[in-house]
Amino acid sequence: MKCALIIPSWVPDDIFSAKTAGSQINYWQPVGTLSVAAVLQRAGHDVMFLNGAFLTHEEILGQVERAQPRFIGIYATAFGWSRAKRTAEDLRRRYGQRVFICAGGPYPIALKEECLKDAGPVLDAIVTGEGEHTVLEMTERLEAGQGLDGVLGTVWRAGSTIMKNPPRPLITDLDSLPFPARELLGDARRYVPPPGTYRRRPVAVMITSRGCNRRCIYCFQMDRERTSGIRYRSIGNVLAEIERCLEQGYREIKFLDDTFAADYDRARELAREIVRRKLRFTWFASACVNQVDKPLLKAFREAGCWAILFGAESGVQKNLNTLRKGTTLEQIRQAVKDAQDVGLRVSTPFLFGIPGETFEEGLQTIQFAIDLNPDLANFHAITPFPGTELYDNRDAYGTVSDELTDFTYQGAAFIPHTMTREQIMQLRQIAFRRFYSRPSFLIRKLLQLRSWNDVAFAARSAKSLFWLWGKQDLFMRKRESEEGP
Repeated sequence: MKCALIIPSWVPDDIFSAKTAGSQINYWQPVGTLSVAAVLQRAGHDVMFLNGAFLTHEEILGQVERAQPRFIGIYATAFGWSRAKRTAEDLRRRYGQRVFICAGGPYPIALKEECLKDAGPVLDAIVTGEGEHTVLEMTERLEAGQGLDGVLGTVWRAGSTIMKNPPRPLITDLDSLPFPARELLGDARRYVPPPGTYRRRPVAVMITSRGCNRRCIYCFQMDRERTSGIRYRSIGNVLAEIERCLEQGYREIKFLDDTFAADYDRARELAREIVRRKLRFTWFASACVNQVDKPLLKAFREAGCWAILFGAESGVQKNLNTLRKGTTLEQIRQAVKDAQDVGLRVSTPFLFGIPGETFEEGLQTIQFAIDLNPDLANFHAITPFPGTELYDNRDAYGTVSDELTDFTYQGAAFIPHTMTREQIMQLRQIAFRRFYSRPSFLIRKLLQLRSWNDVAFAARSAKSLFWLWGKQDLFMRKRESEEGP
């Protein structure tokens, strides 16, 4: 069967301020969608992948028309839900019932039948969990001319009735899945992480485990009421995928596990095996500050890791406790120091708008970031994505925007009772100004320039810094343009 997997069309200005997009824009490899594609290919299906990051809406429709797929899967986030619906509507208008259209991704997983009700008859089904086995079974039913009754992990339309099947158990044997179908990406060099977070291109994104055993209130975990912990791939399976990526020409890997170092011994063994097998590539990973120490970070560095991200989130312990991070300010300081001591560059994201946070506490977080002195820092607005505890208890914590386009780390979709939206945006601008305008920081960045990629990032950052100083309401202007005069 011919299948099309689609990420709806979008442009950077939909998310980022036009004045700072150059230092923020990134294009991720959608490994989840590519994993679904690989399972379909293994079963003998003909799969095409269309990424709206590089295609206009009309170009997507045109390619679908030429391919004439029987099954179409559309990826949707909260922010991208309106685009997913528009894509489904136009495809339905053109092809009627000749094509089966379903949606998956974090937003449909969180809202399930509500998404199907909202979209109306343009969508035939919603995938409510991990997509690999569910989508494969859906295509098998379509080929056999059968309905979706009993297909776990789906909400589907039977005439005018919406049917909800039980959830599908999470995949425990991750080694049984084929590697993501990266060959469907086309030119892999187009897919770049955020500026300053990679050294070599092309960059492959890889996930060596699924799930998380933490319970941060802002983090979406699939069916978190049923999640018992982390599901790991074997070290041998991970190394085989690394070798496949190197054979495909990738020069760097970005590990995106929720908890890369949760199993300390496994993380260290992976680093040792990379060295033992003499695999030559650079890599970037994320880790929790209370799950690393200097020996582990040193092992990462010796295995080719050049940078690490620690989710600092706040410089006020009360707010870390509210987020349920399970970390302390001292653990953050120690992890950053240990990483920098062994030669790793450190990135630390922070959040503003935490429930109960005050403007003054936001200023304390900015000072904490400056004192911490990581190599990169980002300052986001906390976002109540559907499926998170923050979203489910939003009335107790604050207020939530009715506009799904605000559901990005830029949009301040959540406002705590203790702060205003304007104050959150003001804190973000103050933070970027103060952190990146320090003479000591600028001198360090100049001394770290090693490649044309470093120079290009420095130039884009300088332009963004100019606008940060020149515009008092830089982060507010995008919302005004969205809402109209």
